[in-house]
Amino acid sequence: MEATVEDTKSNLETAENLGLLPSEFEKIKEILGRTPNFTELSIFSVMWSEHCCYKNSIKLLKTLPREGSRMLVEAGEENAGLVDIGDDLACCFKIESHNHPSAIEPYQGAATGVGGINRDIFTMGARPVAQLNSLRFGNIARDRTKWHVKGVVKGIGDYGNAFGIPVLGGEVFFDDCFNTNPLVNAMSVGIVAKGDTISAISKGPGNTVYIVGSSTGKDGIHGATFASGDITAESADDLPSVQVGDPFQEKLLLEATQDLLKISGVVGMQDMGAAGITCSTLEMSDKGGCGMNIYLDKVPMRQANMKPFEILLSESQERMLVVVERGKEKGVNAIFEKWDLNCVEIGEVTEGGLCKYYMHGELVAEVPAYDLVLGGGAPVYDRVSKVPNYYEESKKFSIEQVAEPESLRIVAEHLISHPNIASKAWVINQYDTMVGTSTMSTNAHTDAGISNIKGTNKALVMTTDCNSRYVAADPEIGAQIAVTEAARNIVCSGGEPLAITNCLNFGNPYNEEVYWSFEGTIKGMAKACTKFNTPVTGGNVSFYNQTSIDHREDPVFPSPVIGMLGIMEDKTRLLSLDFKSEGDSIYLLGEVVNDINSSEYVYSYCDVKRTPAPYFDLDKEYDLQQVIKALNTDKLIRSAHDVADGGLFITLLESAMPNNFGFKISTDNSVRKDAFLFGEGQGRIVVSVSSEQEEGFKALMDQSTTNYLLLGSVDTTTLNIDGESFGSIQEAKEKFDTALGNLMN
Repeated sequence: MEATVEDTKSNLETAENLGLLPSEFEKIKEILGRTPNFTELSIFSVMWSEHCCYKNSIKLLKTLPREGSRMLVEAGEENAGLVDIGDDLACCFKIESHNHPSAIEPYQGAATGVGGINRDIFTMGARPVAQLNSLRFGNIARDRTKWHVKGVVKGIGDYGNAFGIPVLGGEVFFDDCFNTNPLVNAMSVGIVAKGDTISAISKGPGNTVYIVGSSTGKDGIHGATFASGDITAESADDLPSVQVGDPFQEKLLLEATQDLLKISGVVGMQDMGAAGITCSTLEMSDKGGCGMNIYLDKVPMRQANMKPFEILLSESQERMLVVVERGKEKGVNAIFEKWDLNCVEIGEVTEGGLCKYYMHGELVAEVPAYDLVLGGGAPVYDRVSKVPNYYEESKKFSIEQVAEPESLRIVAEHLISHPNIASKAWVINQYDTMVGTSTMSTNAHTDAGISNIKGTNKALVMTTDCNSRYVAADPEIGAQIAVTEAARNIVCSGGEPLAITNCLNFGNPYNEEVYWSFEGTIKGMAKACTKFNTPVTGGNVSFYNQTSIDHREDPVFPSPVIGMLGIMEDKTRLLSLDFKSEGDSIYLLGEVVNDINSSEYVYSYCDVKRTPAPYFDLDKEYDLQQVIKALNTDKLIRSAHDVADGGLFITLLESAMPNNFGFKISTDNSVRKDAFLFGEGQGRIVVSVSSEQEEGFKALMDQSTTNYLLLGSVDTTTLNIDGESFGSIQEAKEKFDTALGNLMN
């Protein structure tokens, strides 16, 4: 290597301080043929962090189904997944985590998570049309939890609202295991004309390398390394690892990238997310089988005297790397001048696979792209797993261990007001759900978010789903449930499931019990995705979501959040969850089981924390969803709503509330009443049927293999179960709508 500005040799202690293992330090020396300097070691530390190279998960991730007739790019090939939605259009979508930053600075952590996931979409040339999120927090009675919730929700709302993309779905869940480590997962969905996408690739020796967008500062340095370690008592000292976002700058960057689609000469483009300039230069170079010369002193900076490693590792937001054919720079410069954004030539593409970084004419780092990236020479490990003791203990649980409650109405009131069940209006009202004029689901009361595809008769249907408690109880079954619930929500809204993106949130992978749950999750997800023909387009693995204080490790519940995309081929088939008319019959489709496992009822009301996952049958679940599609196609049902958190009672209540109806039903004597009303056995959907539809409905159901049961009918305003009044719809609605807001005050 040429003489460098920073020729001070690093050592093992330096490497370990940067999060590298001793064996990894030795491998780096072997790759370079020498001891790296500090800047080079910093590059390896971020690129070989769990956050960037998935060294403890990639082997298992490759076992997930990743092929399908609508897939336009392979999982991991580009910044986000891309599927064919017909009419010469493609949908680009992805979900990612921003957990660690949100734990120590909730507002910016969540805001920059939203910004980063939207950039992954429009870097590919797609225009974002919808956002979703999945949030998990600790005990809502704690002041710190309220601080987390308020900061995260405001961060998502402020950034998304200013950027101008509606939030169409999400989930919010509370449990003590998330007290220190909240989970903040953000999803973005965009549309692009087929063939108009931009690849994250660099090629063509001599071509120009640009940095565009915001100036570079010291925020986010070693953010990827920070995200690849446990939260400790000293984590607040890592605040500089949290980026700072500017949604207005991002909006300009979006419009500039849309203009880039209209000119020739753009070779490739990539968002500067984790590891900043380092990651984008190395990944683009490796993909194109080339190298780069990068001149760091040319990078627009907002802070003076930044060191080479700080420039390379900064995760300042709203920046991208663009490779342009030599001689075509004029058009690119004009676009970014129009939008008043930085557009600076910082290097050129070279032959071979070496990326060289210079500062004031002197070489400060020289590294081979292939050896640093995911799928290349980055380390890959097999971790050891162990079945936790609690798993076998929980299997010993029987419903007979829980006495039937004296008052079912008291249980119902407990669930109505529980933060995991009650209305999330306090959260949703801080988001703009209608900006962009494509939202179809807010007033339609659907199980999934729906975005109109203008100029067609189609709509996108989307959701995020995961019950962390189920996965903690049984990772394989819990993961299958997460996939099938997402599909159920899309089908109940009138859509056809197409594909998924996932955000896999777990504790420390070196914890053998944590890794056991990760293995089971992957196995379950693969099984369900194969059954429903919903291939995995990509996503994110977030390990180290656990607290390590005083030699005690407290991982969060394993939380494989499923972001699923569906298509509604005919918008007249939109299906909502709300009851439409008094007197309509209410039917339950699916299995009635004597099961309260892992339900909110048994967990929070009965205070029984260790039970198995709820009843689940993958084949029957699949058959049920095909029946719903057929009923909807033949227009034989007026509403559909899946039975999920809180059980059948909450499903009925949620269907009754939008139009202020009540219901009059009878329970099934074959099971306990608490199990019938509050159990969360899977594979069940509540539908309403008019008298005119009833004959056709029964005929179709009788031809299917799916069980169905007449529960009762839509009533005026009273909630009546087996002749007992559970109050009025107005009383229940008041409690349901205000519970979360009251708890947050």
